[in-house]
Amino acid sequence: MSAAESLAPSVSADVLTSVSYDEARAVWLRVALHSFGGPAAQIAVMHRILVDEKRWVSEERFLHALNYCMLLPGPEAQQLATYIGWLMHGYRGGLTAGLLFVAPGFAAIMALSILYVSFQDTSWLPALLFGLKAAVLAVVLEAVQRISRRVARTQLTLGISALAFTALFFFDVPFPAIVLVAGLTGWAVARWRPQWMPVKAPAESDGPTRIVDRRAAEGTAPTLGRSLQVLAVWGAIWAAPVVAVVLVFGAGSVFTSIAVFFSKAAVVTFGGAYAVLAYIAQQAVEHYRWMQPGEMLDGLGMAETTPGPLIQVVQFVGFLAAHRNPQGLEPMTAALLGATLTTWVTYAPCFLWIFLGAPYVETLRRNRALAASLTAITAAVLGVIVNLAVWFALHVLFSQVRETAGPLGLKLTFPDLATLDVLALLIAVASFLALMRWHVGMTTTLVTAMLAGMALQLLR
Repeated sequence: MSAAESLAPSVSADVLTSVSYDEARAVWLRVALHSFGGPAAQIAVMHRILVDEKRWVSEERFLHALNYCMLLPGPEAQQLATYIGWLMHGYRGGLTAGLLFVAPGFAAIMALSILYVSFQDTSWLPALLFGLKAAVLAVVLEAVQRISRRVARTQLTLGISALAFTALFFFDVPFPAIVLVAGLTGWAVARWRPQWMPVKAPAESDGPTRIVDRRAAEGTAPTLGRSLQVLAVWGAIWAAPVVAVVLVFGAGSVFTSIAVFFSKAAVVTFGGAYAVLAYIAQQAVEHYRWMQPGEMLDGLGMAETTPGPLIQVVQFVGFLAAHRNPQGLEPMTAALLGATLTTWVTYAPCFLWIFLGAPYVETLRRNRALAASLTAITAAVLGVIVNLAVWFALHVLFSQVRETAGPLGLKLTFPDLATLDVLALLIAVASFLALMRWHVGMTTTLVTAMLAGMALQLLR
């Protein structure tokens, strides 16, 4: 037995050996190639294939893993794939599932980034991305509506969402603080006022599946030795490129800034891709000056139209940052290095969170207080998504947006109404209707918006 297989949760032999590692790897590649449209769509793809079609994991186990991944910083869909891959085949399975989930999007965005810097001065590419940015705004608004129907079901969760949005948009309260307060609120409510937030604790598995059933938890008990080993190995994997660029290029280089910033983002940005992007976009545009707001939306459009996590847009940010600050390298070489470095420090922590925390999470599957805390945190995430939607709307629809400071640290944001882009507004509205009312597929909507935007811009 290999070391990787020995780290898999212990299940009966007939359950574990019924699906080989090679068969699982092929399915994980299939999941990755179909993972378009952001985290909600990606999770739906995994659920359909792994729960409904293959029956490799039960509904209860799938949702329990998802709740944990939503609590983590970083892309929840990629982390969910890693978690289930670990349940099936240990470290090797988790690493395979997580890497394959990222690989197609990495290759696609690298190619699009090269085209972007090579042909940005021509008229057709900005025109093509003009319509895409407006359609992406519709995608974000659709996500707000969809998630709000699931999350804001009680007065308490609605209030948590509203307070989270207010704290972020008007006061720049750090999102980790919001997550902490929301989680503690959920725990306190579950203990003293459970009727305010009714939650359903995970039940026993809904019948045996081919890979993971309730007996799987027998082999996932956490130990201190294992935890220290995981922390040391994945901490070193995460830190190695950061140390390398500091030694080679110096502490003040753009590569060091990329490595440090995206490592920090991997730790402090909670709430899934939309929450992460709100933080990264503001820092990349306003603090580091690596790109313009419109370029961030161009990158988001690339991520929306390619398979893989939506957070893969950070690869485009790192690509542009290094291309414009090559540190003595040829610009394209620097850009490729910047994009790869960004991707490395973004996803290495994801494997650390899963391999370190999953055994502990397996011991908490029927904890009602944890379920209440996750419910409250999910409500706070809704407020974060609304914050992102408003931020993107301001920068897509208006060419000039200004911020002023108000009393008590209040931050006021005002668009210049005279700079409203009517064409962008029309494309955004049409895309929203296509998604929500006419139920047009996301890929079709985005491609149509790109072509319409290109035609309208060239005519204008």
